[in-house]
Amino acid sequence: MTVDAPAEIRPRRRITSLEVLCVLFVVALIGQSWLVSALDTPALRTGATVFVAICVQALPFLVLGVLVSGAIAAFVSADTLRKVLPRRAALAVPVAGVAGVALPNCECAAVPVARRLIQQDVAPSVALTFLLAAPAVNPIVLVSTAVAFPGEPMMVVARFAGSMATALVVGWLWARFGRGEWFASWATRRVPAPRGARSRWTMFVETARQDLVEAGGFLVVGGLTAAALNVALPRSWFDTLGDQLILGIVVMAVLAVLLALCSEADAFVAASLSALPLLPRLVFLVVGPAIDIKLFVLQAGTLGRRFALRFAPLTFIVAIVCAVLAGVVFL
Repeated sequence: MTVDAPAEIRPRRRITSLEVLCVLFVVALIGQSWLVSALDTPALRTGATVFVAICVQALPFLVLGVLVSGAIAAFVSADTLRKVLPRRAALAVPVAGVAGVALPNCECAAVPVARRLIQQDVAPSVALTFLLAAPAVNPIVLVSTAVAFPGEPMMVVARFAGSMATALVVGWLWARFGRGEWFASWATRRVPAPRGARSRWTMFVETARQDLVEAGGFLVVGGLTAAALNVALPRSWFDTLGDQLILGIVVMAVLAVLLALCSEADAFVAASLSALPLLPRLVFLVVGPAIDIKLFVLQAGTLGRRFALRFAPLTFIVAIVCAVLAGVVFL
C-alpha cells in the first residue's frame, strides 16, 4: 500500500502596500467629484492649513536637531561629555540651561538631541533641562517675541525668566525624584563609539536618518491632533476671558498644549489675542514650548510612554507657576 505524497502547499499571497495604494488611487479617480464636494469645507481647509503650518515650521529645526543628534552620537564621546559637564547634576543643570540659549532648536528638534545625550551617559536631568531650555530661550524665540510685542519690552524679559526657570526647576526636580526605569529601555541603550573616520561618518548619517524617520512620524501624528483641536476650539471663548485673570491663565495654559504652535511663531498668536491681559498670554508663551500635544506624542515615542506620562504633568504645572511668578515680577 502506497501513501500519496502531500500536495504542495502554496504560500498565501499577501496584499502589499503598493496594491493598496493603487486601489485607493483608482477609487479617488472614480469618486473625484464626490471627494471634492465632501472635503471642500471651511473646517477641513483650516485644519489642513494648520497641519501644514505646524509641519513646515517644525521640519527645518527637526532636521537641525537630528543632525546635532547624529553628530553627538558619532563624534562626541561619553568621556568628553563627562569632562565638560560638572559631575554633580545640581551644577550641570544650569550649564544645560545656558547651552539651550546658544543652540536654536525648536521643541521637536530638542527631543532626539536629549535622547542622544542620555545614551551618551549624560544625566537625564541635564538632558531634560536642555530639552526645555533650547526651544524656549534661544535668540530666535526672544527676537520673535520682541517683534510681536513692540510696545512691551518686559514681555521678552518675562518670557526668558519664566522659561529658564521652568527648565532649571524641572531639571532639579528630576535629579531628585526621577527614576531611570521610567525611560524605555531602547531610549537609554548606550550607542557604542565608532572607530575610524569612515565609520564615524557612516554612523552620523545612519543616526540622523533613523532619528528623522522616527521623529518625523510622531510629528505628523502630533500635527494632525493639534490641527483637529485647533478647528474644534471656538474663537468666541476669548471674548469672555478679558476680565477673569485666573480663568484666563488656566485657559491659555490648556490652549498652549492643544494648539501645539512652534516656539518661533507662537508670540504672534499671543500678541493677536489683545483682549487678554499680558499675564495669561505670558503663560501661553511659557507653557507651549515646554509641553504640548505634538511634544507629548514625540516624547512618548522617543523616550517611552511611562516617561511622558510623568514628565508632561510635571512640566505643565512647573511652567504655569514659573510663568505666573515671572509675570508678577516683570510685568
